Amino acid sequence: MGLEKVLAIAGKPGLYKLVTQTRGGFVAESLLDKKRISISIQQNVSVLSEIAIYTLTEEVPLVNVLASIKTKENGEQTRVKAKDSSDKLEEYFFEILPDYDEDRVYVSDIKKVIKWYNLLQEHNMLDLLDSKADTEKTADEEE
Repeated sequence: MGLEKVLAIAGKPGLYKLVTQTRGGFVAESLLDKKRISISIQQNVSVLSEIAIYTLTEEVPLVNVLASIKTKENGEQTRVKAKDSSDKLEEYFFEILPDYDEDRVYVSDIKKVIKWYNLLQEHNMLDLLDSKADTEKTADEEE
């Protein structure tokens, strides 16, 4: 399973993995509590592999940001928590992505990234980052 099967669903906490598609949407399983839910096509769903973070020069794929956190934390949980102060979260994010756009990346976005990273780490899914980030780097080098 790759990150293209890991989903963030608007209005629902945590992350979900795609189980199967149905005629009117799909079935997803929560990484938080393993409960399966049916998601209709009308709901706002984001695939982790398609999310990017704004920087001052470009949009950096979320996969690369998560890989940077993994490198910084040696594959362990982050030293900051989503409930930490805004200043502490922003300082940490500057260490991960020094040129992120402060005007378009909100503290709530930083909290989500940290929660998602910790959730992926907790479920031993960080290996998905390495293969995806390597693929992205290879594609960039070929251009």
